[in-house]
Amino acid sequence: MNILSSSAGAVNAKFSAVAFDLDGTLYPDSRLFFRLIPFLLKNMRLLKAMGKARTKLRKSGAYEGDFYELQARLMGEILNEPPETVREKTDRLIYRGWVPLFKDIKLFPHLRETLDAFRNAGIRMGLLSDFPPVAKLKKMNLAEYWDVMLCSEESGRLKPDPLSFLELAQKMGKKPEEILYVGNRISYDVNGAHAAGMKAALIIPKWKKTPDASGAFVFSDYRQLREYVLH
Repeated sequence: MNILSSSAGAVNAKFSAVAFDLDGTLYPDSRLFFRLIPFLLKNMRLLKAMGKARTKLRKSGAYEGDFYELQARLMGEILNEPPETVREKTDRLIYRGWVPLFKDIKLFPHLRETLDAFRNAGIRMGLLSDFPPVAKLKKMNLAEYWDVMLCSEESGRLKPDPLSFLELAQKMGKKPEEILYVGNRISYDVNGAHAAGMKAALIIPKWKKTPDASGAFVFSDYRQLREYVLH
């Protein structure tokens, strides 16, 4: 296949834009889990409160205002602590505290060469994560690949809310149907992308049984994704 430079635009590709989730999609979940063990032993209560708060936000379906403030208020109610204390602790221990864990984290095989191939083909690339991605991607040496990066803290919507996917499409300058969204969870990534009118791809480990992914392209090797998009 003849792959043209990015200035010429994507040629002979199924999609003119591909967007990605970050955690569990660019690297295997297990890689981070083992690095998180010391944090989990000391701060499991804080992390559980964050998970419960985010579950409430997802179920509410409609929330406005500062995401960090709202999340801290809900966590504070769970932990019986002042929201300002919880917000500072969450920022220090999770948002900033986890960033060093991403240094030299082992990526999925063939990820980087796949991103290079997409970029060389003129495909626009975006990233949508439920956590701020920029500092993580710098530690992973992947920050240079993305035309657009967006997180739920900025959009005010957690996946699978389609509004965050639609905002990503708008920032990428693409219609939703022109974008393939790549993630590792059906409930958040595939369902959210489909609800916004995007196509979806699901990465699963080779040892897992292939799930019913609601029409998403399922792959376990990034070379398969590259072939799917570019041929």
